[in-house]
Amino acid sequence: MPGKKILIIDADAASRNFVGAALQREGYQTLQTASGKEGLIFAWRDHPELIIVDPAITDLKGEDLAIRLRQDARTARTPLIALSSNPQSAQVRSLLKAGFNEHLVKTAQVMPTLIDTINRLLGAVAKKVGGLLIVFLSAKGGTGTSSLCANIATNIVQYKPEAQVAVVDLVLPIGSIADIVGYQGDQNLVTVSEMPATIITPEYFHLLAGSPDPENGNQLKVGLIGDFVNALKASYDYVLIDLGRSLSRISLPLIENADLIALIVSTDQSTISLTKTVWEYLQSKGVDAARVFAILNRAVGLEGLTKSEAESIIGVEIKTSVPYLGSNFVLANNQHLPFSQKFPKDTAAIVFQDIAQQMADLARRLRTG
Repeated sequence: MPGKKILIIDADAASRNFVGAALQREGYQTLQTASGKEGLIFAWRDHPELIIVDPAITDLKGEDLAIRLRQDARTARTPLIALSSNPQSAQVRSLLKAGFNEHLVKTAQVMPTLIDTINRLLGAVAKKVGGLLIVFLSAKGGTGTSSLCANIATNIVQYKPEAQVAVVDLVLPIGSIADIVGYQGDQNLVTVSEMPATIITPEYFHLLAGSPDPENGNQLKVGLIGDFVNALKASYDYVLIDLGRSLSRISLPLIENADLIALIVSTDQSTISLTKTVWEYLQSKGVDAARVFAILNRAVGLEGLTKSEAESIIGVEIKTSVPYLGSNFVLANNQHLPFSQKFPKDTAAIVFQDIAQQMADLARRLRTG
């Protein structure tokens, strides 16, 4: 994102100048100060797109600086990077809790990582245009994330017949949505990610199958994912991405930039505990609970924790529950059909319809404010 303005707050002049020069070579504008209090003035007066802070500034604790920036509407959503000489985990947790998006350790080799992080954070801020992006995420395999993504997409198409809807299977190393819906085409995530963005149109495809095998998955050009998703959003009204249980440098920018995050939870204790950990991590990255649409999916049966028990442990509202699908779920999968198409009058199909309507409407409201 060359041309954007970055504020550097660092008491060490040599470090400040080194970082500033490196960013200017990348095409960024920079502002610099050695003082936390002066940094607040610069931030509120000059409106930088991103702020880098060495928490060791002497006039104001790094955590206090972040809290004050987050409490002011002018900088509440400005990406903050802590660039610190202190790698201790206690400080890292404290800074992230205070509002920093990322913590990097000062080393001689940090600049490439810092520039990648800046590009990702600024990209996440700038890319919320075009179609609505809904990502499906779980903390553990076996929660039915891919099936829910396929079924909810099917119902959004029915609810919004005028809308163009794309589904992307980004579960690595092997996707599963193609098998669920009976897709027989030759194109998949790996092949299409290498194509020009101009080919990504509603006439070209509505389902982008995942990698067919681990070898293909390893060939995915992950650096192109952001541009690829932007191209999808430019052509489609709704883009639904199945991430499965992937929480990585590939998926995190998509989660941060999503209009809505479908967080899929099952009723077993281990999945709920892992979901709590994932949710706490997402909060540390600035993800707002308002963008989380948590779904309790009874994929393995009727036993397990209740909705209220799961909410209490995870710390996020569960919007709805999907009933146990039993043998009908296996039958639909064996026939390569979304459950809603195979059993349109089943109670679960009605639940899928309701979820799709809620998610489509909520994503639109969140985008428009």
